[in-house]
Amino acid sequence: MAKGPPPTPRINNKKARFNYEILERAEAGISLTGSEVKSLRSGKASLEEAFAVIRDGEVFLRDCNISPYPQAGYAQHKPTRERKLLLHKREIRKLFNKVTQKGLTLVPLKMYFNDRGLVKVLIGLVRGKKFHDKRQDLKKRDDQRAMERAQRRR
Repeated sequence: MAKGPPPTPRINNKKARFNYEILERAEAGISLTGSEVKSLRSGKASLEEAFAVIRDGEVFLRDCNISPYPQAGYAQHKPTRERKLLLHKREIRKLFNKVTQKGLTLVPLKMYFNDRGLVKVLIGLVRGKKFHDKRQDLKKRDDQRAMERAQRRR
């Protein structure tokens, strides 16, 4: 019985789906140091407050908290440093046009390792939800749970 590689964690931004309406998604690479990758492999990251900005034709991920890796020694990284996202110029241009014209925001939805072992970030072009939209989502979720409970009882 051959064992495969250990499962790699997926870091999700659960608040993004609740606070924002996701209009479009794009997959981007991310420029990281070695200690950051090691920390991500152990699942020590948070995307809760993170967002992306476009500056000088490049996309940067801000406020993404990747905890320091204890065994890194002197080569430690800053937990919330700005990290460059790797996208094609045409993708950046398209996102830039939508963000500036329509007042939308770029938010990371998930961070994961792809098949080749590279770290990828799924960023979403989002619009903020109003309070009543969030309330409708909560009501819909509660109704769905109640229906599932009722079906299990039968």
